[in-house]
Amino acid sequence: MNRCAEAAAVAATVPGSGVGDAGLRPPMVPRQASFFPPPVPNPFVQQTRISASRRLQMLLLGIILLPVRALLVGLILLLAWPFAVISTACCPEKLTHPISDWRRKITRPALTFLARAMFFSMGFTVTVKGKVASPLEAPIFVVAPHSTFFDGIACVVAGLPSLVSRNENAQTPLVGRLLRALQPVLVSRVDPDSRKNTINEIKKRATSGGEWPQILVFPEGTCTNRSCLITFKPGAFIPGVPVQPVLLRYPNKLDTVTWTWQGYTFLQLCVLTFCQLFTKVEIEFMPVQAPSEEEKNDPVLFASRIRNLMAEALEIPVTDHTYEDCRLMISAGQLTLPMEAGLVEFSKISRKLKLDWDGIRKHLDEYASIASSSKGGRIGIEEFAEYLKLPVSDVLRQLFALFDRNNDGSIDFREYVIGLAVLCNPANTEEIIQVAFKLFDVDEDGYITEEEFCTILQASLGVPDLNVSGLFREIAQRDSVSYEEFKSFALKHPEYAKIFTTYLDLQTCHVFSLPEEVQTAPSVASNKVSPESQEEGTSDKKVD
Repeated sequence: MNRCAEAAAVAATVPGSGVGDAGLRPPMVPRQASFFPPPVPNPFVQQTRISASRRLQMLLLGIILLPVRALLVGLILLLAWPFAVISTACCPEKLTHPISDWRRKITRPALTFLARAMFFSMGFTVTVKGKVASPLEAPIFVVAPHSTFFDGIACVVAGLPSLVSRNENAQTPLVGRLLRALQPVLVSRVDPDSRKNTINEIKKRATSGGEWPQILVFPEGTCTNRSCLITFKPGAFIPGVPVQPVLLRYPNKLDTVTWTWQGYTFLQLCVLTFCQLFTKVEIEFMPVQAPSEEEKNDPVLFASRIRNLMAEALEIPVTDHTYEDCRLMISAGQLTLPMEAGLVEFSKISRKLKLDWDGIRKHLDEYASIASSSKGGRIGIEEFAEYLKLPVSDVLRQLFALFDRNNDGSIDFREYVIGLAVLCNPANTEEIIQVAFKLFDVDEDGYITEEEFCTILQASLGVPDLNVSGLFREIAQRDSVSYEEFKSFALKHPEYAKIFTTYLDLQTCHVFSLPEEVQTAPSVASNKVSPESQEEGTSDKKVD
């Protein structure tokens, strides 16, 4: 099939192409299949619905249980505090050596007993499955899914191993002292060297041969609603030592424990949980998993295998969401978009498209400027056309359909980011911008006038009465556009790349449709595109 026939076949399948009914979207190709939407749209939201009868029951129970349990928790924390002081006295906040044996022998049994008593007083009934591995068998526990601050119960059952925790938690009065008694690995999200230092510390402790306590890690790095397992961070798997996966389940009819980015606050969850007669939790210690030689050299591969193993045991899917998705979700909310708009599976998108946090955050600002007037924070063809300052035409519908990956008539932020990276940026190279400028510069004087600009876009979009004055004024600083102005605009607005290069496709298609002797004619006008130069410049945008 030649390029003209291929273009016609694709155009005939695009909605609005004028062939039959609404038509079908261009067929899915392998490169698109790798970007299927996640099985769980938003793992960072929890909406617990409480019936009227349940509210009444909680109210009646809470009158007695809430004050009693709050009093007991406070009392136990006060009792535990002296032992934590003994354990950490004269020790720096960030330990360089393990706490001495005599301190651990005095404080650990007492702290373990008091921790169990505290969870019991809060109404937790714990079911333990499997066997806890020794420090020599598995220096690291990996616990998932991480969904609440109550997940600390896994640390109690595992024998108070060291935790990987935020540095801010160690600064909290009373609780911070108790946390420090566990000899935690502290992480700072503001220190640029914190990640490297944390990895080095985990590696040092995991390979100490039992000198340091075991380490308990929540590899997801943030709380979810337990509907899936998000991307495991590789920190726990970098040392290349055996790990013991630990599963957490909360098989309760009413969920009062899940603490996500959207949902109940810390205080609300404590009140709701304390008002329950009991709260069930299951902790399963799976068999120890040792890394293969390949996994020792590739901690991401090791983390992926452990995640899949745990997801299979939990019977839930996996997604490529990460903590960075939470940051994007918060940013979307600040831009008056639905918070879900920011969820793009950052791990997958950044890896496959080679985009960093700043790049995706910049795209979110652009997306918000387009979707600000739409309902639900999604872009329709009208908003798309208005943003581009172009009319709704067949060519624009084709471009929109390429962005609209699930063919639902609208573009979400995830589709927008993928479309820019896969469709537009490859067509926005320096070479293509130069060729496009030459096409617009009909009289070859080094400047594009509004008349020249209008003539080419009319041909590209197939709209003979097209008015592009608004778009031209956005590009031009004077009555005409220089190459530098054109290039700057094209690079800042890659959405136009496919529009500008549509004319290149038409020119190439025209040349391919001519007799062979005409195709090889030596003389080609400088503002036309030869098939040889065009083939290399535009082939990438055909892939997706």
